[in-house]
Amino acid sequence: MNLRIGYSPCPNDTFIFYALTHGLIPVDNHTITPIIEDVETLNRKALEQHSLDVTKVSFHAFAHLRDHYALLHAGAALGKGCGPIIISKKKFKPEELKESRIAIPGTYTTANLLLKLYEPEIKKTVQMPFDQIIPAITKGEVDCGVIIHEARFTYPDYGLREVIDLGDWWEEETGHLIPLGAIIVKRTYNRDFIHKIDYWLKESIEYALKQRTEPMKYIKTHAKEMDEETICKHINLYVTNHTLEIGEEGTKAVKHLLRMGEEKGLLPHTKKPLFIE
Repeated sequence: MNLRIGYSPCPNDTFIFYALTHGLIPVDNHTITPIIEDVETLNRKALEQHSLDVTKVSFHAFAHLRDHYALLHAGAALGKGCGPIIISKKKFKPEELKESRIAIPGTYTTANLLLKLYEPEIKKTVQMPFDQIIPAITKGEVDCGVIIHEARFTYPDYGLREVIDLGDWWEEETGHLIPLGAIIVKRTYNRDFIHKIDYWLKESIEYALKQRTEPMKYIKTHAKEMDEETICKHINLYVTNHTLEIGEEGTKAVKHLLRMGEEKGLLPHTKKPLFIE
């Protein structure tokens, strides 16, 4: 069987999928076809086509996909101090957000969900690729923007300032880890095969953690203009023990996010379990 696996060009994803997509993890007689797209494109591929067998998505998108996809135990991006940040060019009060024009890195990103949970009355959002948000703010095309990924480390270089750290808000509000991204698998596969995929992914992560320098050339190929120091910061922030195994603490955080979104009418309800156990 050929498995179509979607993941983003971000360093944490190319890091964890490196071994699996380079024939370094035995996968029986199966083949792996990587589909590398930004996370919002992957969100929409899963939502509109269900065309990927295994894919990285935002937890926000997963909330809309639970009838078709299940969560894997390995591969999640969640933790502390790693959430999206609202930034602006000028001094900005959080209460001004309601009437502001805000750039978001995608409708189905967890960043957008956290923004809506933080301030439900926000009306003017502009969707754009995450790497275009900082330029849009500096040019005055938007009042502020929600940044993710490596922009967390680079926005001060552009003379921009923090309005609010949505990750810090989430942690203070809920006491939970911040659930950002997930690796999901089609529910049509049987239980044993899904567990195999989970095992292969965990093996791939463990390989990268043990051979940290080996995947770097591959990571740099997709990281474009990111320097090695920023790449390493990115990986260290988003690849944690919870990436190897989401665990009880991580599962509680995901359930809380989904429940909170459902209660506020932002997410659909489903009776499907998170995992295929």
